[in-house]
Amino acid sequence: MANDTLGDDPQAVTPVTAVLDEAHLGDIEGAFGTIRVQDVAARRTWGARLLTFAAIVGPGLIVMVGDNDAGGVATYSQAGQNYGTSLLWVLPLLIPVLIVNQEMVVRLGAVTGVGHGRLILERFGRFWASFSVGDLFILDFLTIVTEFIGVALALGYFGVSEYVSVPIAGFGLVAMTVTGSFKRWERFMLVFVAGNFLVIPLVIFSHPSAGPVFHGLFVPGIAGGANSTSVLLIIAIVGTTVAPWQLFFQQSNIVDKRITPRWINYERADTVTGSFVTVIGAVLITVTCAFAFLGTHYFGRFTDAGATASALNAVLGHAAGTLYALVLLNASIIGAAAVTLGTSYAVGDFFGAHHSLHRNFFQAKGFYSSFALLVAFAAGIVLIPGAPLGVITVAVQALAGVLLPSASVFLLLLCNDREVLGPWVNRPWLNALATFIIAVLLVMSLILVATTVFPNINVTTLSLILGGVLLAALAVSATLYLLRLRSRPAQPPMSRAHRDSWRMPPLALLGRPEWSRGRVVAMWALRGYLVVAVVLLLVKAVQLSGG
Repeated sequence: MANDTLGDDPQAVTPVTAVLDEAHLGDIEGAFGTIRVQDVAARRTWGARLLTFAAIVGPGLIVMVGDNDAGGVATYSQAGQNYGTSLLWVLPLLIPVLIVNQEMVVRLGAVTGVGHGRLILERFGRFWASFSVGDLFILDFLTIVTEFIGVALALGYFGVSEYVSVPIAGFGLVAMTVTGSFKRWERFMLVFVAGNFLVIPLVIFSHPSAGPVFHGLFVPGIAGGANSTSVLLIIAIVGTTVAPWQLFFQQSNIVDKRITPRWINYERADTVTGSFVTVIGAVLITVTCAFAFLGTHYFGRFTDAGATASALNAVLGHAAGTLYALVLLNASIIGAAAVTLGTSYAVGDFFGAHHSLHRNFFQAKGFYSSFALLVAFAAGIVLIPGAPLGVITVAVQALAGVLLPSASVFLLLLCNDREVLGPWVNRPWLNALATFIIAVLLVMSLILVATTVFPNINVTTLSLILGGVLLAALAVSATLYLLRLRSRPAQPPMSRAHRDSWRMPPLALLGRPEWSRGRVVAMWALRGYLVVAVVLLLVKAVQLSGG
């Protein structure tokens, strides 16, 4: 089960790793090139580095663009159509959140060779893994439903019945995935990534002005003032741009692509590139709807993405409506493919079944069957007459935002587990930044809960109070953390070659981490709070949908 052996460094021994599936070992077979497992040559020229990056690129770009899915297109369209450019400032703030979260996932995947769900199961036990994977499964299933809603709305614009479009899309997704070739699957996905750039000609049709765009990007504000509805939309923007399924998908996809620590910097570049691409795409969709509908009777009256396509047709012409419908269709397909695959990876992790795109259907029946069943059931719900599709679409993006802190806490704990990551554990500054991000996400969900229970509460005052409490709590936590760092024994230095070849030992050889009583209480408190927050979010979504 050996991997890279680097140079002549006596420390750079080839370790026995925790990789559970032999299909996850071997050459990196990317859409644009192959890197042999024996390839340990230094990349000294820009040409060699670009060729290596071309072979590595994929997991980061796909996970990011896949998050600009049907729900994302609908959420960004709603932000632009109802609030103009006033909510654009939320989007650039999400770039560091995306990079910080997914960079930790990059290290976990490359160093451990094990999926995110499997690590949670092995390090925290079946009880907490059931919560984590259970949350993921419910959220992912609802997200996949929204992808098929997007397919129905997009092709409905062209007059295609959902009873035709949805089954064909479902069959195509399964056929694209069950090929037994990781390289072939990745090529399919990168075609849809390229389709994301249709937003560039789309935004040109709306004739945007630079002044309002830059003001919206860099000056925080909310047109009409802050209230429970606008807070719900902001959380939905966060949830659709930074979603829990991304953690599970990218880590498993990195493992499946056979990326090892030697190639981490290339995968980091892949992830950073994807982060900017996805946020720029989100900005362009928001800007399109903001300028297209400003001063028309459509402004402030968002209903769904299908209606937005028809409205763009009426305001900007048939070409704009067609481009928007194609953007929505492309987003729905890449989102459905990525979210469903990420869920199937997690199911394979949890139940210990073979789960690799390098295997054909007969070698990984459970993996591919779970993928097909998720597609079939999600597509089936969209075809049920009278199904509450509006409630699902409104709620699922905000639900992702509410559940993200819980997923991020497990991620942070794993990235500070020295038995798991060895020399690749988080640096103190990264822990501080990640903790701050989690705290801000929790404050946002608290505001949503408070505004749902007390609709007339002053959101600005509440935000200032919670912000002050947050800063005080972070100051105390930072002091305790620094004191703990001082008492921690220094780690012996490690050569670059040894670090690049270090892999997590087999899971059976690792001791289970012990939680302090304070950590157990904090985790239970977080779990209880999230249950309440989810219930109140669903109440708010039903209210907004007219239920």
